[in-house]
Amino acid sequence: MEKKFRITVEGKQYIVAVEDLSEGAQSLYPEPGSMSVVPQTAPVPTAPAPVAPAAAASSPSTAAGPGDELAPLGGVVQTVHVSVGQAVNEGDKLVSLEAMKMVTHVLAKRGGKIISIAVKPGDPVDAGQALLTIG
Repeated sequence: MEKKFRITVEGKQYIVAVEDLSEGAQSLYPEPGSMSVVPQTAPVPTAPAPVAPAAAASSPSTAAGPGDELAPLGGVVQTVHVSVGQAVNEGDKLVSLEAMKMVTHVLAKRGGKIISIAVKPGDPVDAGQALLTIG
């Protein structure tokens, strides 16, 4: 039940509508067991419209080559520890990624020479994205 009142605040008059939520008045939540379920007939399923495959714009490198070092998770490149032309050994630290305030180091899976680096500090990367290539 709604009641209207006129109140004065700092010399200005306002008309306020107040709803009584005491027992017997309509409440926000129904009493347990006060509602009944009415079964409905299920709608006839229709075939979904064919969806065109979306272009993979967010992952610039979906086909990784044999010498590519991939990001193990999505995050932001914090540090690139190597440079093009540098020789690395298996287990050397290549790139540091930050995700959810934690730093993950990407280590070389094989030895060789850095041919190209596809990221720089501050770049966002997706899991599986090529970070650099070892030849």
